[in-house]
Amino acid sequence: MELRSRGEIVKVSGPLIIAKGMRDADMYDVVEVSDKRLIGEIIEMHGEEASIQVYEETAGLGPGEKVVSRGTPLSVELGPGLISSIYDGIQRPLDILAAKEGTNITLGAYAPALDRDKEWDFTAKVEVGAKLISGDVLGVVQETELLEHRIMVPPELSGKILEINSGKFKVTDVIGKLEDHNGKVHDLSLMQKWPVRIGRPYKEKVAPDEPLITGQRIIDTFFPVAKGGTAAVPGPFGSGKTVIQHQLAKWAEADVVVYIGCGERGNEMTDVLNEFPQLEDPNTGEPLMKRTILIANTSNMPVAAREASIYTGITIAEYFRDMGYSVSVMADSTSRWAEALREMSGRLEEMPGEEGYPAYLGSRLANFYERAGIVRCLGSDHRVGVLTAIGAVSPPGGDLSDPVAQSTLRIVQVFWSLDSALAYRRHFPAINWLTSYSLYGDKMDIWMNDNVTPRWSSLRQDSMRLLQDESELEEIVRLIGHDALSDGDRLKLEAARSLREDFLHQNSFDEIDTFTSLHKQHKMLELLMTWYYEAQKALGTGVNYKEIEKMPVRDELARLKMVPENLVEDSANQISAQLTNEFAALNVGGR
Repeated sequence: MELRSRGEIVKVSGPLIIAKGMRDADMYDVVEVSDKRLIGEIIEMHGEEASIQVYEETAGLGPGEKVVSRGTPLSVELGPGLISSIYDGIQRPLDILAAKEGTNITLGAYAPALDRDKEWDFTAKVEVGAKLISGDVLGVVQETELLEHRIMVPPELSGKILEINSGKFKVTDVIGKLEDHNGKVHDLSLMQKWPVRIGRPYKEKVAPDEPLITGQRIIDTFFPVAKGGTAAVPGPFGSGKTVIQHQLAKWAEADVVVYIGCGERGNEMTDVLNEFPQLEDPNTGEPLMKRTILIANTSNMPVAAREASIYTGITIAEYFRDMGYSVSVMADSTSRWAEALREMSGRLEEMPGEEGYPAYLGSRLANFYERAGIVRCLGSDHRVGVLTAIGAVSPPGGDLSDPVAQSTLRIVQVFWSLDSALAYRRHFPAINWLTSYSLYGDKMDIWMNDNVTPRWSSLRQDSMRLLQDESELEEIVRLIGHDALSDGDRLKLEAARSLREDFLHQNSFDEIDTFTSLHKQHKMLELLMTWYYEAQKALGTGVNYKEIEKMPVRDELARLKMVPENLVEDSANQISAQLTNEFAALNVGGR
């Protein structure tokens, strides 16, 4: 590796160091600091002085110690071995470092991101003489039972295959040779590198038009996120942000999940590290880790690495997107990432923006979320890849006027607003249906109407209107009491309560209720709303409201969410028949 520029430290300020003699270095070059070879990154240049953020603890460093540039930007290694791995913010494998060094990792500790000793069974899919373009698939490695790893021509290469071999190879072994259009011969291996701050190239980005099915009723029905879309989950402490992200990681329709624990509490990240290997993929029965990559950077780790972790995670996700897979990125939380930006900005003595955050906070957030999307991948085989980005936001005290929350709102298309009042009432997911929104709603309604039921959009709109009416009626009840309401308004309150308790409330720890298919969601919502529609008609014919409220079928409606998926159709038919019979009996009595 070429070492380009050598300098020495003149100032140390926490994770920020100033080094002189770095005139030949470039912005975002990776450097090695002191004899301990701490990893850092140049983030500002003034003449021959470079400001460097160090990704490790800088205690003990002082002026005069050497700084050496590697001459390359911060990059990640991409190849077989990524799946099931646990990395820190700069892609150091934490499990391997822990095995070598114990629980306290020494400064400057290093291990390659991809195992250099493991051999992978590579099957070539092209022949000698084939003319390939960037992104074409050279061959495959069956990385796990759930994932076929496609080895692609690196984005900057194209040309004629001079040699290609199948067999067992390490990630650094030469599997073939490619001659480019200038006659230069390039060695091909199972691994490639890519700088994390630059999005990987693609042919074309296309508009999302299909929902990401999550199995969470309030999300899929009321606030859907599109495949290739962006979503934010803001909420105060204890409102369930992490549980929602765990549910999405487990149940969302994604081939690969990249979970970024960015500046979260160590005990929460420990739970993730302990739970994910034990979770079972519901579609295959295999461990969920066989399609998951974890980036762990807790709040007690150096802030500079926290800032890098977001880019490390999204770059790995783009790599699997380029293979033609559907990838979900969970970032928990972007507020902690923004705090790292603020700390580094303060040490650089930059002009602060709102609440001390740097003026470029919004553009950095946009750069992250804009790397999501549905793309036509490089290559000649018309692959389509999907990258969905979902970020948690942790505003202080749940205050959504926080600059991070407001900047995120201007970027993302879906906003799941978590409410501490709902969480205190043990209503989970604690997504507030009055303050949340999805800008994909209309487009997803078209897909749902075509693929689930033609009545989907009308059911969704009627039920949302009912929940909004409930909020207005509760204000009246607080002012003048429940007795002042008409029977029609009482019915609205009761129907909305059923919607909240029997549809929106979902137990993520219950074996059946943790996931609800679109078919079951439709049946549940249709029956609840049918009861409301028929009850309105019955009131109009003079039926007593108390009789409607006490109908036995309502208990069956409440129990439907606990019915297994394979029995939903029969149960729904029985409840529908019971509902019809009971209303017929009421109307006979009413007349």
